[in-house]
Amino acid sequence: MRLYSLLAIGLSLLLANETRADTIVLKNGRRIAALSVSVEGDKVRYLTSAGELALPKSIVDHIETGQISLGSSAGAANLAITPPSIEPTAANVAAESGAVRDGAVDREFLAAMASEARSGTPGANEKAAFAHHAAAQFELSRGDMEHALADERTALTYAPENPLLLLNVAYMHLRRSEFKQALEYLERARRVAPQNPDVPKLAGWAYYGLNKLNQAVSEWERALALRPDAEVQAALEKAQRDKQEEENYRENESSHFTLRYSGESEPGLAREMIRTLEAHFSAIESELNYTPPEPIGVILYTRQAFADITRAPGWAGALNDGRIRVPVQGLTQLTPELSRVLKHELTHSFVRQKTRAKAPTWLQEGLAQWMEGKRSGPNAHMLLQVYDAKQAMSLGDLEAPWLRFSNDVAGYAYAWALANIEYIVQTEGMTGVERILDRLAAGSTTEAAMREVLHSDYTDLMESTAQYLRKTY
Repeated sequence: MRLYSLLAIGLSLLLANETRADTIVLKNGRRIAALSVSVEGDKVRYLTSAGELALPKSIVDHIETGQISLGSSAGAANLAITPPSIEPTAANVAAESGAVRDGAVDREFLAAMASEARSGTPGANEKAAFAHHAAAQFELSRGDMEHALADERTALTYAPENPLLLLNVAYMHLRRSEFKQALEYLERARRVAPQNPDVPKLAGWAYYGLNKLNQAVSEWERALALRPDAEVQAALEKAQRDKQEEENYRENESSHFTLRYSGESEPGLAREMIRTLEAHFSAIESELNYTPPEPIGVILYTRQAFADITRAPGWAGALNDGRIRVPVQGLTQLTPELSRVLKHELTHSFVRQKTRAKAPTWLQEGLAQWMEGKRSGPNAHMLLQVYDAKQAMSLGDLEAPWLRFSNDVAGYAYAWALANIEYIVQTEGMTGVERILDRLAAGSTTEAAMREVLHSDYTDLMESTAQYLRKTY
């Protein structure tokens, strides 16, 4: 099997940790991975990176315990920070149970709550707010961020000074990498609840996403002073490592980038990289019809600093964990290889933000390689040999991060991911890719998005890709 030169193509490493997890299997066949699951009465409660969520027990088929899960810790939008929880009062239990029935949001019930609130009935505004909050949490558990945010904002219209609702709206903006919008809600929450530790906890997340390390560290230190919190401690330590390394870094800015670099790097290289990044930004923006809402951080390291800060394997040529991190020691000018690495990593930033971090690894890596100019010709023969021997990995197996793979398997995975994206682009154009990404952002599973856009499931897509490789190469 031919192995890709991982360093040469500037792989984006999505750092993962192996943990034990549970899986909730719904009656419709959908599977939900969770850190832990508990059954309480008619509810199945489960913990995810989005916090503690709940489903009606009536829609759950069974629960699988102790499965292996690879969890990403990449990116400001994916820091391991859970949302603030809102415990229902006795008076609002009916609102919670009425907002979601039989595995769906009951819009008629929400309309009735709204009507009651308009009538001025005492306590009706609180009930309407909590009903919409319960609907938002259910939609969040299903991956429907758009409707979740809309319902949480509606909840806030009934209780505009409720700090926990303000915090939950801010949390959802953070999940969408909309850091400035999140800060607006957090400042409102700070005014009404200045001692709530979740305010600086989430504010630190927002400032980290905006590449403002001093403010992020300050907020997380305040959060810890108000309440011990393992999540905040881990985030603070990460930010402090970055801050210590970058204390004496120089900085360049442009319309879409904040670039920091060691004094050992050539200023001319930094300026050339900014120009190249802006050119790549325009090209990807045009291809994907999307503009990231916030400036993107780019850090240039010595090789030793890159290893110390990112803790990435020695073969990683670059890393994108919400900030693009590149080792450039010894370079005095931008090389074609470094330009390709930058475009590859920048594609990840676009896709992560456009899909609200919902794109699977194979789609991310396939598209990033396509955008940097890679094509399947050199690997077509190897890929067809594997496919014809019925040893091809399913795209479903390539959705999770790939750190568990050996170098050879990773090389095959990158080549196979590129081939499938190449087939989609050649048959549907970039418009097809854009439509898939839009459906992922709206909460579709990847395979459901493929069926909607390509009218193919994973098996059909893989067969079509193999046929494309035979015909083309």
